Order: sequence, then structure tokens, then C-alpha cells
Amino acid sequence: MNRVGRDLVGHLVQSLAQAGDPTTPQKRALHQSIPGHLVSPSGRFPKSPPFSCAPWVSLSPKHTAVAFLKTHKTASTTVQNLLFRFAERHNVTVALPHHACDHQFCYPHNFSARFVHPYTLPPRLIASHLRFNHEELRHLMPNDTVYITILREPVAMFESLFSYYNQYCPAFRRVPNGSMETFLDNPSQYYRSHEKYAMYAHNTLVYDLGGDPEHSPEDSAYLPKFIRQIEGIFSLVMLAEYFDESLVLLRHLLAWDLEDILYVKLNMRSLESKLNITSARVAAQIRAWNALDTGLYDHFNATFWKKLSKMDHGCLQKEVRALHQACERLARHCFRGQPQLRPAMQIKNKDLRPWQPSAKVDIVGYDLPGSGPHSDEQCLKLVMPEVQYSRYLLRKQSLKNRRWAVPHRPLSPRGLLPPPPHPAVKAS
Repeated sequence: MNRVGRDLVGHLVQSLAQAGDPTTPQKRALHQSIPGHLVSPSGRFPKSPPFSCAPWVSLSPKHTAVAFLKTHKTASTTVQNLLFRFAERHNVTVALPHHACDHQFCYPHNFSARFVHPYTLPPRLIASHLRFNHEELRHLMPNDTVYITILREPVAMFESLFSYYNQYCPAFRRVPNGSMETFLDNPSQYYRSHEKYAMYAHNTLVYDLGGDPEHSPEDSAYLPKFIRQIEGIFSLVMLAEYFDESLVLLRHLLAWDLEDILYVKLNMRSLESKLNITSARVAAQIRAWNALDTGLYDHFNATFWKKLSKMDHGCLQKEVRALHQACERLARHCFRGQPQLRPAMQIKNKDLRPWQPSAKVDIVGYDLPGSGPHSDEQCLKLVMPEVQYSRYLLRKQSLKNRRWAVPHRPLSPRGLLPPPPHPAVKAS
């Protein structure tokens, strides 16, 4: 653990020690100050036998073999960044896409080990977009690999997909005036399942997980069978709506430290790029059109709370609070205050500008103040967009694999190492 990480953890341990008994009214009320946290679907936290609180610094060997299925528009880029940083700190080889696949594993094709760049073999971690193919991943990854993924509530996810991919998905492009309501009134008028990028318009979660997004929801046997398959492979299905609680579960699952799950939110749209869904009718239409995704999410939302119920409520509150405080402390260190989201063209460091899917959508990012010493490399990695981080890791691992005599230069705020030859970024 580096110096900043030790300082963060030490500060938090002291703060939490001073907080007193988790049964105090202040601790019981903690969740009320964190909107969207610690409220189960039933409105109360489920009861079950708790286990003792885990230490902030893991006493067990950290698990490093991880396959993260990066789903679309689910806060998965933030998780990927967290995993990339962990891999760098612990010298873990990350599987990265071949140049021909861009920064994703030739998505939307079914994943194949042939899509992995040879200089990133053999890997212990994989976290870039792919369409799930367990058989191929099983042959690529070590036997002790832990599989994780993340889902998002279908209404919010569909709104994000419709906005983000409006220039790439043919079904969305056909809609007059780009109206989501018009699309939902008659999806079959615009949707063609055989078209490239059609999966962004219909049951995207099921598609990403390797299922059949066109299967009739009236077949009552299909989705339960598919869910059983997912449960047999994935040790943790996180939820974007309960992101911090998901990271707490991830930390316990992998025996990681608090430092290993620190983050800032990445790949976010500006407020002007979001569609405001206030109609219950529109929400119901989205859930009906994406019925398989809806059933999938509802199931794993329920099982998520079963996992949380195995933690002592006071321990969970402590860990969520610790994570909030640690992220805020890291942000103060990196940004000299609170991070300020900026449009891409206002970010002075071009290497920190997020990719823009179209002129109609503004993806915001972060700038870092000053030039600073390269001890702030951790801050650069914290806010580095997916495309740049993937290219950087590929070059770094290629240099190591090929045993070039050129030493690895640390990042500086003035720029990254020159990227390898790479085709134009696509929206796939």
C-alpha cells in the first residue's frame, strides 16, 4: 500500500474508532444521509445472522484472478478503472483487446480468446467490454478466477442507451426527432434484430451476458434457466444503484483493502445530455419492451439484498461510510478540493478527455490542477478514460512482454507514453 493509501486508511480507522457503538442513534441514522443507500426493496434492512466486521486492511492474501463482465451503461467504466489500478499496483497481467478489436474484445461478436492481444497473455484479470462466452473465458483465465458483473435498473439503463447510442443504433436513428417516447409507442416499427448494434435497443443486459435478447418473454422456462446459469458462474452481481454497497461486497469477496476500491465516477453524461423520464407510462413501456432485462434485474436485485443481509448492519454502515470518507479524502488530494466535471474540450490535458459518442451527447471528465510530481500518477490513473487507460496498459505490458530495453516512464500530467498504432475508436 502506498503512503497516501496508508494515510487514508489510518485516518479512517481513527475516525471510525471515535464514532463509537454502531447501535447509537447517530450510527443508525447514517444511511439517511446517503441517498439511495441501505434501503432494501421491502423498505427495511433484512435480518439474518451477521458475521464480524472485516479489517480495513486485508489479513488474507488478496485474490487477483478476476473476470469482470463489463456491461453497457451500468457504471461499469468506473469499476473497470478500479480494477485496472488494482492490477497495476499488484503487478497483475490484464487481458487487453487485439488492435483489430479497438478497446473492446470485438464486441458485439461472441468473445473469443483470439481477440486477446498476445502481449497480454497469460492474464489474471479481464475487464474490457465483451459478449460473455464462458467456455472461451474458462480456457483463457486461471482456474481460480472469480467472475463478477454489474447490472442497472432497466428504465434508467434504457434512457442512457437511447441517449448515448442515438447515432449508432439504427433503431434509434430511425425515430423522428430522436424521441424515445415515439420509439416506445411502437418499437417494432423501428427495431430490426439482425442489424449491427441492434443489441443496444433491446434487452442489452441479456445480450451482454451471452443470452438471447429476442427470446419470447412468454416462455416461462427460458429466463429462470438463464438466471441459474449466471448464478452458477458469477460470484457477485453488483448493482449500479447501490454502487458503494456493491464495492463493499466486492472487497469482502476478494479480500481486498479499503484502498483497493476507491474511485471517482467516470464516463458520465452532462445533465443536458440526459432524458428526463417522469412518466410512469414511459417507465412501464421500457420495462415491457425489455422484459428479459427486467426479469434479470429484479431477480438479482433480490439476491443482492440477501448477500447484504449476511453482513452485520452496523458493519455495513461503517464500511460504506469509510468508503465515502476515503474517496472524499483522495479527491481532496488529487483535485485540491471537490472534483469538477468538465466538458471534454475544456479539459486541458488531452489524455484525460473522454471519448464522445456523438455531437448530441456530451461525456464529461476531469482535469487535474497544476503539473505536480509523478507521485500524483495515481491521480491521473483515477480519472483516466477507458480508451486512454486501455492503450496505456497495452503499451506498458507489451514493453514488459517483449523485454525491450526501453525503461517504463511514469505518467506525467503533460502526457502519456505514445500510444501504439490503433484504429479509429468505434462506438461498439
